[in-house]
Amino acid sequence: MARTRTPVVSGWFTEDAPDGGGFRLLGTRCSACTAVFFPREDAYCRNPRCPGGGELAEVPLSPRGRVWSYTDGRYRPPAPYVSDPAAPWEPYTLVAVELEAEGMVVLGQAAPGVGVADLAVGMEVEVVGGVLNEDVGTSGTTGTGGTTGASGTVWTTWQFRPVGGTA
Repeated sequence: MARTRTPVVSGWFTEDAPDGGGFRLLGTRCSACTAVFFPREDAYCRNPRCPGGGELAEVPLSPRGRVWSYTDGRYRPPAPYVSDPAAPWEPYTLVAVELEAEGMVVLGQAAPGVGVADLAVGMEVEVVGGVLNEDVGTSGTTGTGGTTGASGTVWTTWQFRPVGGTA
């Protein structure tokens, strides 16, 4: 049985952009002041200088940007954050990226295999789809104690990798 791919936050990204652009973050743009928001804003324009009266429309954001800052997480989060102490800890890299067209900075994890040694401020990166976590269940058992198939959820998110990278 196939695992269900589910975005960690619905409506924040698409794996199949309408313009044929592949994976893209989704924001909203105000028609009155042209301000762009990510995370998306669906209720009202957050720009204090907006003249008002505009509509908020979903827009795919730039697929590329430049590294603004980065750091690594080398320790398991302390309480009250939930973390399975029996699971092996995997360090991760966080990247703040200034998106090409919008000029806004978006935070995300680096793609697997990309560490702080692979990044530099100003480096061009692209947004790609990734997996945050997988919940694995079983869909049944056989008479011999085996399973008939894996089920569960693959929680998808966005990640950044250097342009031209294979990570």
